[in-house]
Amino acid sequence: MTQPEFEASIAKIQRGDKEGLREIYEAYISYIYMIVLGLVGNRENAEDVTSEFFIKIWTVADSYQSNGAHKAWLATIARNMALDFIRKNKREIPTEEFAEEISTEETPEEQTVGEMSVQEALATLSEAERQVVDMKVLGEMSFREISETLHIPMGTVTWRYQNAIKKLRRCGYE
Repeated sequence: MTQPEFEASIAKIQRGDKEGLREIYEAYISYIYMIVLGLVGNRENAEDVTSEFFIKIWTVADSYQSNGAHKAWLATIARNMALDFIRKNKREIPTEEFAEEISTEETPEEQTVGEMSVQEALATLSEAERQVVDMKVLGEMSFREISETLHIPMGTVTWRYQNAIKKLRRCGYE
């Protein structure tokens, strides 16, 4: 979906036309689901949060500001909803794979890093770093697009991204 098409769909939602929501749903259901699934970790919860996401889009459409970064806007809402879901439910069921990875031969330090969830790893980032990572990874935006959207120099964007990646690697994530 192009930026003008997205804005036309948002305008329909703002007028109360459900067709706009259907258009956004069809264009972004897979994209939103993958973002949410990556954070909540299981299909059932990802489906629930994704459904709630589209209801939320209906209610927050009036707050959308055209800045050429609709995918980042959608990704940020999806990420925040997934994190809210995790906070509310505070239940992480380790997979068999994960349980096998933690062996008695690991040092306590290695076990702590191994047990760190994606959410905890992301919590080590500053808000500015998290925003750049979200826009780059989830929003699939270039550094130039992020720079223009946030109105900051491109060097600052790349610096924040590199710092964030270093922190995530220390937490055991690539």
